[in-house]
Amino acid sequence: MKLATFNINGIKARIQALSDWLDEAQPDVAVLQEIKSVDEAFPRELFEEKGYQVETHGQKSFNGVAILSKLPLEDIRRGLPGDDGDEQARWIEATVVGEKNALRICGLYLPNGNPVELDEAGRPVEGGKYAYKLAWMERLKTRAEELLATEEPSVMLGDYNIIPQAQDAANPKKWEGDALYRPESRAAWQRIVNLGFTEIFRTRHAAPGHYTFWDYQAGAWQKNDGIRIDHMLMSPQCADLVEDCGIDAGIRGREKPSDHVPLWAEIAL
Repeated sequence: MKLATFNINGIKARIQALSDWLDEAQPDVAVLQEIKSVDEAFPRELFEEKGYQVETHGQKSFNGVAILSKLPLEDIRRGLPGDDGDEQARWIEATVVGEKNALRICGLYLPNGNPVELDEAGRPVEGGKYAYKLAWMERLKTRAEELLATEEPSVMLGDYNIIPQAQDAANPKKWEGDALYRPESRAAWQRIVNLGFTEIFRTRHAAPGHYTFWDYQAGAWQKNDGIRIDHMLMSPQCADLVEDCGIDAGIRGREKPSDHVPLWAEIAL
């Protein structure tokens, strides 16, 4: 099974780019972020005609996540547990049923967190975007613990808005102080990884220079001034099934691209 994650930065603006990539890459399951569409307006017919089951958790103009699957989906859930008042559409999960194994897939669009608002003591200001990011990550950690407790194959994948290490940015100094690279953000990420997850891309590609995002501004793509912020965290039972992993970086240079590119893994499901 080929599993991919792709922040498309708006389904309306990127429908042709997404459709072309699906036809070329042929993922069995694609997890999308920033669909920027309510569920009713998502163009599901186009993807259903390609053989995909379509499940969305949308929001008007902002956020929004989706799962496109050629394999059966079961037990679909929407919204990250832990805050009933959170109305932002950033989490969707389902079980994908393969020939030999079943895999719990959790698609996420982690909050950006900027601007970083701190009080005089250097703590995130309550109610601010950075405080929301860190609180969301704490909820993510709780869900991650629950997934590991099942001892079944599971993966949390998507746009994490986290630059884990300096080698994950072409120019790390530029990101110092940014919510994507602040020490609190990276520490929250590491606490989740340390529960027992495998950040699967780095098991296959240890060298620097691999990115999944290039800003639209200042010729970032042309200068290869990128960052790696799209990730797959896998339970041990899932990581053991991985056969290959990569990034489809080339599509960033096409017409009307997203500022992200897909990350994919081949899994023996």
